[in-house]
Amino acid sequence: MDVFKKIKELEYVSGYTKKERIVQGVKNGIQEDENAYGAFLPSVNELAAELGYARETIVKAYAILKDSGIVESKHGVGYYVSTVDTDQELTVVLVLYAFHAFQEKFYNTFRSRLGENVNLDIFFHHNNPSIYEAIINSINGKYGMYVIAPIHHKVTQKVLTNIPSSRLLLIDRYEDIGSQYSFVSQEFEKSTHEVLNQLNGAFSNFNKKVLYYRDDSDHPEGIKKAFETYCTAQDGPWHIYDQYRSEHLEKGNVYITISDVDLWELLKDCEMRNLEIGKDVGVLSSNDSPVKEIVSGGVTTFFVDFEYLAQRASEYVLNRKQVKEILDVQLIRRKSL
Repeated sequence: MDVFKKIKELEYVSGYTKKERIVQGVKNGIQEDENAYGAFLPSVNELAAELGYARETIVKAYAILKDSGIVESKHGVGYYVSTVDTDQELTVVLVLYAFHAFQEKFYNTFRSRLGENVNLDIFFHHNNPSIYEAIINSINGKYGMYVIAPIHHKVTQKVLTNIPSSRLLLIDRYEDIGSQYSFVSQEFEKSTHEVLNQLNGAFSNFNKKVLYYRDDSDHPEGIKKAFETYCTAQDGPWHIYDQYRSEHLEKGNVYITISDVDLWELLKDCEMRNLEIGKDVGVLSSNDSPVKEIVSGGVTTFFVDFEYLAQRASEYVLNRKQVKEILDVQLIRRKSL
């Protein structure tokens, strides 16, 4: 693949800047060479010597090709062709906790708003620091934009600050890794406490408040802290369990679930024991979904609008305008509470 020749051919085509000649010249060379995949490209110094272009111009052109995923680079090795799909304009990587229902809503909205010419890859770290670190290290340098739900762990500062701040957006959970980084995140402790206060009247109809929270899961710690603070200031018994068990179910209690698995088991047992949701047992669930609108007459939920989160994330990816936004938590009252 004669990259020099393809770039020089564009010198006689009006409308191209030097940077655009390099980008289009490389694309043209890839399109015409069936063996282009994996082929190495001239170095910055080689292009500068052959074409007489400034090094800065060549570096910017290669950056555009890297952002689109057409070219990759390795330290000490150089630039090489990573795909023969020269039509894609941008490569984006999305790193989430897991593919829960609300995160599926985020993904579908995010994918549709990016458009067809954007290549999107997705990974899940499941709140596992080792997996998380391995994913970030493996993707660094391979994408034009990075959209990552970070883990609250010491490894976050180390691995994420290796990614240029202009290419990284933190979503879902907030981690302070530097003022230059953008984020669209949730705040859990204060917002959950406000939700619980809004439900004071409903809680007064029940005896004991029960929260299901697992320390070894991806459950936000702020929810647990808010629950403890709220219950300590109120009259009446309360308890935190790591997961739902049938023996916990008692008439007159109100149950707060983060995991949908706990929620479904709880609702199933209520039905089996003929306990009426909202009257005999109160239920509050984190994160909303269409099924929660109808199951058991409707489950009260508190959540962040993940469609809006996806909208803001896609805007950042496409426009690269710095954003720092903490999303409001919404409460939807239904029959269960």
